[in-house]
Amino acid sequence: MKKLNEGQKALKRDHPEVAAKIGFKKGGKAKRGLYANIHAKRKRIKAGSGEKMRKPGSKGAPTAKQFRRSAKTAKKK
Repeated sequence: MKKLNEGQKALKRDHPEVAAKIGFKKGGKAKRGLYANIHAKRKRIKAGSGEKMRKPGSKGAPTAKQFRRSAKTAKKK
């Protein structure tokens, strides 16, 4: 565990700013994952929203690192 410097406070997962950064909502439940967001966007596009999927490598598109990280927590069928 990292030691704190004098005057620093330990931040807990319950702190709203920290919870938002690490992807937790109040109550400790995780937000929807990468694949859930992708499938939701595909569904909106199919329904005629006019949105487009981002090209790999473009700003805001999921990176290879994000896909590897989400694969670790994917539910097995």
